[in-house]
Amino acid sequence: MPLADMQAPAGPAEQRQITYNDGSTRTVYVTDHEIPYPDGRLIISRTDLNGIITHANEAFVELSGYTREELIGQPHCILRHPDMPKAAFKDLWATVSAGKKWHGYVKNLCKDGSHYWVYATAVPNVRGGKIVGYTSVRRKPSRRKIEEMTATYKEWRAAEGGQA
Repeated sequence: MPLADMQAPAGPAEQRQITYNDGSTRTVYVTDHEIPYPDGRLIISRTDLNGIITHANEAFVELSGYTREELIGQPHCILRHPDMPKAAFKDLWATVSAGKKWHGYVKNLCKDGSHYWVYATAVPNVRGGKIVGYTSVRRKPSRRKIEEMTATYKEWRAAEGGQA
């Protein structure tokens, strides 16, 4: 199911297009507002093999700005910020599809166009020797790593032909 375009937020925002790996596109709105990751909280979500959200904990719902009902059944890329390079997600999917644990820093897009950074760990859920889905646990990243990854991701996006 293709993702619907975002509605423009009430305040100032930049309209951007995201093109996903399947070739579909989505219009999103981005603001400069960063939501600080709350101390002592973990964001937990589970997806099926296709990245469709099957579980979202309360911290995930609160930070994303979506209701649980809006998240369940949607592709996890509903949170993809246009500043994230495709290479980061290509690495994530290659790693978890191979049955391995992935770690990385991700800038997520909220429903209202704001964003928040996470340090994510994604693991395959294995039942009877087969991968049946994925679990991601996100925690607060360090400000130093956010600054480092902002610069790195900007370089990667430029190499991909995206905005630098």
